Amino acid sequence: MGKVMPQEIEVWYLIPALRRELAKILISERGLSQKKVAEMFGITNAAISQYLSFKRGNEIKFSKSEVEKIRKTAGEIAKGNDDVMKNIYNLSVSLRKSKAICSIHMSHDKSVPKECDICFK
Repeated sequence: MGKVMPQEIEVWYLIPALRRELAKILISERGLSQKKVAEMFGITNAAISQYLSFKRGNEIKFSKSEVEKIRKTAGEIAKGNDDVMKNIYNLSVSLRKSKAICSIHMSHDKSVPKECDICFK
């Protein structure tokens, strides 16, 4: 695959995984419909279905503490207090330093050194 920027990993893997986790929580724990979540996210109902069936966004598994952060954000979204795009952006910023991102980055770009710390500076 050649050189890959950390930001590309974020777009290709982190954001879809955040959408997956948020959709799952909003539907199963907050009682929103799949259609409502699709509207909130500005994506199709079919895309939400793919997130829920782990056909999209399944490359990253979040830690318990990360899931709790996502769950708290989902609660705010469900109350209608916050903009979904802003929340996904804020979550992506806070989770950029996840070791899961590093391992995906290294698997897609063999030139990334094992001691890489570019995202932690």
